[in-house]
Amino acid sequence: MRDLMPKEAHPHASLFLLFLRLRRYAGRLAILLVLVGCGAPPLSALDAGSSPKTVPAALSVPVTAAMAKHEDVPVKLEGLGTVQALNTVTIKPRVSGQIIDLPFAEGQELQAGAIVAHIDPRPYAAALHQAVAAKAKDEAQLANARLQLIRFSSLAEKSFTPAQNVDNQRAQVATLEAAVDADDAAIESAQTQLDYATISSPIAGVAGIRMVDAGNVVSPSDPGIVVITQLQPITIIFTLPGDAVRYLPVGQPHASLPVAALARDHSTKLAEGTLTLVDNRIDPATGMVKLKATFENKDRALKPGQFVVASLHIETLLNVITLPSNAVQQDPNGSFVYIIQQDWSTEKRRVDVARTDGTLAIIADGIRAGEQVVLDGQYGLRPGAKVVVQPSDGDAATQMATTLLGLP
Repeated sequence: MRDLMPKEAHPHASLFLLFLRLRRYAGRLAILLVLVGCGAPPLSALDAGSSPKTVPAALSVPVTAAMAKHEDVPVKLEGLGTVQALNTVTIKPRVSGQIIDLPFAEGQELQAGAIVAHIDPRPYAAALHQAVAAKAKDEAQLANARLQLIRFSSLAEKSFTPAQNVDNQRAQVATLEAAVDADDAAIESAQTQLDYATISSPIAGVAGIRMVDAGNVVSPSDPGIVVITQLQPITIIFTLPGDAVRYLPVGQPHASLPVAALARDHSTKLAEGTLTLVDNRIDPATGMVKLKATFENKDRALKPGQFVVASLHIETLLNVITLPSNAVQQDPNGSFVYIIQQDWSTEKRRVDVARTDGTLAIIADGIRAGEQVVLDGQYGLRPGAKVVVQPSDGDAATQMATTLLGLP
């Protein structure tokens, strides 16, 4: 053929050669289509060099399969919870007056002691000055009374004045001493009122929306100036069935059990923390027990009032036999699975399911690691029926086409 069509004489020779190569693969492609229509066995059987006896002669029910295996399975309890701030403070004025300054911004991170507002301090400074002046007056009178007491005492010793005068003067001194003490208390009260004119945050946290503006007159009965919320650390209050108490110590846990905060989809992890409290009672109305977990919340993924799913890690079951929970079926006699035999027939076998955790079933007895079970397609099966295992994704089909066609 090459002699009859040299490249110099035929510029489209390359296209002709490609056509001939496609004709060579046409027969293999036809074989592939026939096999797929009948339900071809899994590629793993072909690749393993199985003898013709291991491939079923009459393919019957298409199924998907899974293999029992040994795994370490974490045991978790999940409950719906609400994020709560560790501390929340509504900043209110403790004295009345006009606000002259609000030296913070909404949403600002505030440290403990940070100034939130200034109230006009002049009325309270004046009251303080009055208390200081009253004390100075009483101290002057007290000093004079003490001198008089000394004089009366000296004269009484010489019998120049009655002893009653000495007693009266001593009472006068005590009265003035008490007045000075009262003045000290008045000064302390006035100083406290003056200090209240400068309002500061008692905790570290984030400022919320401002409830009042500068220039307004406020009083202790008002709703407040701003709410400060502590976000780091933060807590989640969640509930679990009362039966879960047998796994947990009541009160303060001795061992810190890990808790994961998940989104409502039960898969997206928001934060990780530890269990800090188990309530001391089960709610008789709901049969649920409350728990509290604490999270560092460094990235502030958790916000007060947010609904989350709390996943509590109780323990880890080591080296247990597991199956996808879809593989386990139920009938009036209990749980069973369909085992795929070497000759592609199925065996209905009873299994003892220790527990089911989401999509995973932990098998206590009835199956060994490495045995293959039917995952999907059980409803068309009977014990002894022949099956063909369908590939679980497009990659297996691609590999089958490449192998059967012998493509490079």
